[in-house]
Amino acid sequence: MNVKIDSSWKSYLETEFNKPYFKDLVAFVKSEYQNHTCYPPGNLIFSAFDNCKFQDLKVVIIGQDPYHGVGQANGLCFSVKENIMHPPSLINIFKEIETDIGTPYPKSGNLERWAKQGVLLLNATLTVRAQKAGSHQSKGWEQFTDAVIKTISEHKQDVVFLLWGGFAKKKVKIIDTKKHHVLTSGHPSPLSANRGYWFGNKHFSKCNEILKEKAIKW
Repeated sequence: MNVKIDSSWKSYLETEFNKPYFKDLVAFVKSEYQNHTCYPPGNLIFSAFDNCKFQDLKVVIIGQDPYHGVGQANGLCFSVKENIMHPPSLINIFKEIETDIGTPYPKSGNLERWAKQGVLLLNATLTVRAQKAGSHQSKGWEQFTDAVIKTISEHKQDVVFLLWGGFAKKKVKIIDTKKHHVLTSGHPSPLSANRGYWFGNKHFSKCNEILKEKAIKW
């Protein structure tokens, strides 16, 4: 596995890459990609870091697993490749943006446009076996992505963390809430959204109010 990652992250994460657990994780991921269909494509595993430079980072959105359907995952949480049908959670995200700040529902579900503005779209687990949700959990990815969150918390100031759903909300314990801003709500999945835990959270306008002149074009 070629760790393709923007150079701005290297000095912060180099020690993590050299730890025994990460070497074991790399061996596991290599084996999985050689023997099974896995997502995202190998060159996009670290896409969240490649598209969002450390110095530009303003917002963190935490997902759980990459999409496990054909051609969906592109290494950014909740995002899909161009010309791929939008999954239900992404549809609900775009609907909330539309009602919250008036941005029209977009054709493309590729969220690279957010990442390049400083939004880290971080899945807790960066890979998955095709059609098997959660298949690469508890192999070391969570240790790595928790280290990423801790690093951001320690070395950055005034980052907005958007924690959607029970899994993401647990990450608050590794974020310094005195230095950073944390917005929480239900998950955008239909199960949560249809129960009233997602729509109306106004996270996109609230985030931009915090960022002021550094606001994101959602």
